[in-house]
Amino acid sequence: MVGLSIGEKRFIQGGIAQDLRSDGRKRLTYRPINVETGVIPQANGSARVKMGATDVIASVKAELGRPSLSQPDKGKVAIYVDCSPTAAPMFEGRGGEVLSTELSAALQRCLLGGKSGAGAGIDLSSLSVVEGKVCWDLYIDGLVVSSDGNLLDALGAAIKAALSNTGIPKVNVAANVSSNEQPEVEISDEEFLQFDTSGVPVIVTLTKVGRHYIVDATSEEESQMSSAVSVSINRQGRICGLTKRGGAGLDPSVILDMISVAKYASERLINKLDSGDSCCGSS
Repeated sequence: MVGLSIGEKRFIQGGIAQDLRSDGRKRLTYRPINVETGVIPQANGSARVKMGATDVIASVKAELGRPSLSQPDKGKVAIYVDCSPTAAPMFEGRGGEVLSTELSAALQRCLLGGKSGAGAGIDLSSLSVVEGKVCWDLYIDGLVVSSDGNLLDALGAAIKAALSNTGIPKVNVAANVSSNEQPEVEISDEEFLQFDTSGVPVIVTLTKVGRHYIVDATSEEESQMSSAVSVSINRQGRICGLTKRGGAGLDPSVILDMISVAKYASERLINKLDSGDSCCGSS
């Protein structure tokens, strides 16, 4: 938890009410964003994203596996987040484990939709090699290196950038294999298929402080929130997932307004990630 004096709390809350935050940003302005891809050579794809003092890394590892019986025509994706104990004092001991589990579950909901696959931002059918027999399993690992708020959005951006950097080896399947046999496959060392990230969303978290909500909240701002809504939205404006934290309830009309604001913010964030620009500020 962030320890703030009464004066500091009032300063943060008053500034947000007047659309002038402690670091000079407006309510819907991001901190400078820096994106670097290919940071882990051993992975199929990787990226490092810095939002202000928040620093995260995402890596993607692809392995051949067998599809599940319930979804024989799709591959599988697993997401796991680790919070480095050195990233923040609250990550030491059990605190880091609890947050890692929460972030992993939230990313799973925002990027992969429900259990049925409805709303999935990652096209699992593109990971199928031989229906019912062979598919690609993607293992996505996130690491929080340094924490100063807005971890979910930063991890979502890093995963999207890592997936755009991911090359899936081309697979040649042996012909004339009976329907009962497991086919022989040969993985190419030279030919790679680029992973399609056109439908992969970004996550925009709107943090409610007082009567207003802000994007890209710092740790100090998050300590003053009543609630926060995270919306994952892709380039087509399609909502792939939504998650809320904080005890305060929200009126449905407020949530609809937050989704509208999140769509506006997501367009600029996606453009910045796709163009490789290192800053995402706006008035």
